[in-house]
Amino acid sequence: MSFKSLGLSESLLKAVSKKGYETPSSIQTKAIPPILEGKDVLASAQTGTGKTASFTLPLLHVLSENPKQKYRNIRALILAPTRELAAQVHNNVKEYSEFLGLRSTVIFGGVNQKPQIRTIRQGVDILIATPGRLIDLENQGVLSLKYVEIFVLDEADRMLDMGFIRDIERVMKLMPSKRQNLMFSATFSKDIKKLAYSILNNPEQVEVTPENTAVEIIDQKVHRVAKNKKTGLIIKLISEGSWKQVLVFTRTKHGANRLTKKMISAGITAAAIHGNKSQGARTKALAGFKKGDIRVLVATDIAARGIDIPLLPHVINFELPNVSEDYVHRIGRTGRAGASGQAISLVSADEISYLRGIEKLIGMSIDLEIIEGFEPDPNASTEPIKPGQNRNKSTSRNNKSKKSSRNKNSNRNRNRNRKKN
Repeated sequence: MSFKSLGLSESLLKAVSKKGYETPSSIQTKAIPPILEGKDVLASAQTGTGKTASFTLPLLHVLSENPKQKYRNIRALILAPTRELAAQVHNNVKEYSEFLGLRSTVIFGGVNQKPQIRTIRQGVDILIATPGRLIDLENQGVLSLKYVEIFVLDEADRMLDMGFIRDIERVMKLMPSKRQNLMFSATFSKDIKKLAYSILNNPEQVEVTPENTAVEIIDQKVHRVAKNKKTGLIIKLISEGSWKQVLVFTRTKHGANRLTKKMISAGITAAAIHGNKSQGARTKALAGFKKGDIRVLVATDIAARGIDIPLLPHVINFELPNVSEDYVHRIGRTGRAGASGQAISLVSADEISYLRGIEKLIGMSIDLEIIEGFEPDPNASTEPIKPGQNRNKSTSRNNKSKKSSRNKNSNRNRNRNRKKN
């Protein structure tokens, strides 16, 4: 199937061809036709499958085919959970709309709002936004959503994880009830389906499973290793392999900072991106990584959403995620658009149950290797790490006494993430 057979306009086909794309991906083939027909769509697709184009292309087609309004009001709203993802989506919209008379812009927190306000007041057809900044500018009377014809909720699962449900509900009330709704998520969990029922009208369900994307393409490997030897092992792998572009995932922001400092001390150029970093620092780190000035980018799951590097060769899970689906999201950063890539996971004893859950999800066993000098600790506990758990404390008394403060910190961090977006 070709892009032309999907029913896209000549202007969009020209833009797609300029990008070097010839054949639509599975998610594009399945999602674009019903969107062009005006249907609501609930789609499940992993990172690296061409998901963004599957809604931006038909959205641009519909808006360009319809008569233009006298004044440029916001006709399409794309809501994304993180700044990086919002910026990536906007880049896609700009590239695909090159030969169309449509204007777009992106707004998110962490940066000066004045340039964003100035652009919006000049008139835009398509707005890409994170929830916090969108609601903030709407409260100030800077923008109106009463003319929105198409609403896209991207990375819906991550939206829920970050606690944006109330913000989403508030945004829904600001738009006209008659509109087309598109919702994209990595999974169809009960919470996602509940949210979908509250937003979508008789949606067409489209699904591209992880097994058909990153999992089959990427060379996956597990290194069993003692927890206190992980840093030494990752430095060895990167240094001896002369790897130039490596995306490393940690479970926490503080862990990302610690690992970054140790890599720099070992002579490896590295930078960390996470929710506590300013937008300027995150943008600078990502730009340096893309150009090759920075060899290693250490990131948390949320901050990594929106990182779009076509030929990223290596992804390392310094720590496994405690949610199996997040593993597929992580490794999907490599092996994009059919390219080969390698995903390595450093697994300590307390992560074995996470590994088993991941293997069950992807339906395959991951090759295991133990490197001499970095063997696993035979006496280590296999009890899984709980979110927020202080791994340096072993007594149950300390764990119990800190349980309350951990819960408070978890809620505080979630609220902080929401504000920063």
